[in-house]
Amino acid sequence: MFEWIRFILGTGLLCIGVATFILEVFGVFKFRYVLNRMHAAAMGDTMGIGASLAGLMILFGFQFVTLKLALVLIFLWCASPVSSHLISRLEYITNEKLEKYCEVRSEDQNRRISGQED
Repeated sequence: MFEWIRFILGTGLLCIGVATFILEVFGVFKFRYVLNRMHAAAMGDTMGIGASLAGLMILFGFQFVTLKLALVLIFLWCASPVSSHLISRLEYITNEKLEKYCEVRSEDQNRRISGQED
């Protein structure tokens, strides 16, 4: 009985991961602006890889392979958001037509919105 529960849970997580990857691909091709595309790709990678690797860890059980998959999962959860943030920062700094795609606020406007007025 325990094997069936483990199989169903692991397969379910793998299916969630594959569905997330499909939605990620749809988002990358649907959005027109590069930051929107990158956001879809980064969120899809983080959730899709997380669900897929968690499903594989459940399917493999408690083995040395599970430890390796957990280390890969931790590394990807740390590296993917940081790299996406750096790439988006580069786009923000180098894009001269940024106002065409999004609203650019000054530091004073950001402070007023966040409630940190002097």
